[in-house]
Amino acid sequence: MATTTPNYGWPVPTSTDYVKDGAVAIEALGDAIDATVFGLPTSGLTLIKSQVIGTTVASVNVTSAFSTTYENYRIIVSGGVSSGVALFGVKLGATTTGYYQSVQAITYAAAGANAGVSNGSSFTRMGVLSTTSATMDFDLQNPFTAKITMMNGAFMDSRTTGEAGFVAGFLDNTTSYTDFTITPASGTLTGGTIYVYGYKK
Repeated sequence: MATTTPNYGWPVPTSTDYVKDGAVAIEALGDAIDATVFGLPTSGLTLIKSQVIGTTVASVNVTSAFSTTYENYRIIVSGGVSSGVALFGVKLGATTTGYYQSVQAITYAAAGANAGVSNGSSFTRMGVLSTTSATMDFDLQNPFTAKITMMNGAFMDSRTTGEAGFVAGFLDNTTSYTDFTITPASGTLTGGTIYVYGYKK
């Protein structure tokens, strides 16, 4: 007599079932799996690529990051260090104009600061670098499609005198991009990994 799986209740044969009923049992199991998988949510993040940062490099170009497969992306940098304290900058493709950005930051001493970029050469303050860590975490909307690219993210300084904050902005053109470059405002990067994720449609 057929039984069912413990989690999804899919029908499966037992060792005493007749072999001649195998095709029917396979069909019933296949239909049950199909119905379950079809109903599962498809949202989430998919790792597109990871790229290891080299030693004492002034910038890192990440190619084949964006494509028609996804509209929106998350980019994370973790691990690694910098030769000094600096901010991360991000440039899409070879574009060095048209970056607009707002920044809201606050220090551990609760002192706040606002900053902005108007028609800049890159997105700035996308992450914080120090001799003990290098971190960055932000989202991009529509970098590949022929639309204005939107950006938002957060940053955190690992030093005890540091600050944390939020950034948001856009790149004022409708260029389609496949790559981006991260660059410290000063000094060099060593180690760590850049992760590029796509948001499922």
